[in-house]
Amino acid sequence: MEDYTREAGVRELERQIGSVCRGIAAQVAQWPVNEKAKVEDKGKGVGKAKGDGEANVPGETSTQDLIHGNGKTQVKPVVNTNSKLKLEPGQPCVVTPKVVRGILGPERYDRQLDTRLSQAGVVVGLAYTPVGGEILFIEATSYAGKGNIMLTGQIGDVMKESANAALSLCKSRAGKHGWTDETFSKRDLHIHVPAGAVPKDGPSAGVAMFTALVSLLSGVKVKPGLAMTGEITLRGLVLPIGGVKEKTLAAARAGIRTVILPKRNQRDMEEVDAKVKKALKFIFVENVDELLHHALGRPV
Repeated sequence: MEDYTREAGVRELERQIGSVCRGIAAQVAQWPVNEKAKVEDKGKGVGKAKGDGEANVPGETSTQDLIHGNGKTQVKPVVNTNSKLKLEPGQPCVVTPKVVRGILGPERYDRQLDTRLSQAGVVVGLAYTPVGGEILFIEATSYAGKGNIMLTGQIGDVMKESANAALSLCKSRAGKHGWTDETFSKRDLHIHVPAGAVPKDGPSAGVAMFTALVSLLSGVKVKPGLAMTGEITLRGLVLPIGGVKEKTLAAARAGIRTVILPKRNQRDMEEVDAKVKKALKFIFVENVDELLHHALGRPV
């Protein structure tokens, strides 16, 4: 069920389990009448055959009663109408992952999100495209070198400038983080934005690139389930960006739980869908000190 719900409580879990049960009941209700069972029931006098051919044990509620009401509590089934799940008549149903997927449809959450964020130097950014919002994984690594930086992932000029600004900001804060000149002069840095076949550009990845570098150099992992977007300055300010509505929708769709946004984008929250607001926790920051506090969980 981790593929279909991620809330801290169990309310959504209860809903999903209920949907699975109703989906199975809806298919059972469509089974043909088992003539042998009907004859045996009549012979034993267990129950009286109903108009639709289904016999009930006195005091019990039939599947048809649950689905259609018939004077009892009516429960509307919630099933995937395109389900390929087929239950064999008369056979017990074991609820397996295949059964769940057949009723609820494709998984809502991609569990690779937590896997890819399991090491320092990886951050989830948010991008705006002509077809809507998307999440971006931004990865940073280092190796012995001469202080160069490599940028890959088919990123545009503006995004390259954001990466260089992020590196310059890191260097200017070296003393604050306990880094030395050798931290930068004797190693090369590499920032990569996967999905290399897709062109990417814009200044809003600045905060994610900066956080990825700080995470890498400090060895501190970013909090799980967190994404961010915003432009940075060389003075450490976090500037507003566009596409907040689309970006937050993409975050909710991907299973993100917390989104960090520039403080000045707080006014754009009126455009965000109410369901997205309910699904996500929003944190608004004005500078990179606040950013690192919320993203890394402790001073670095």
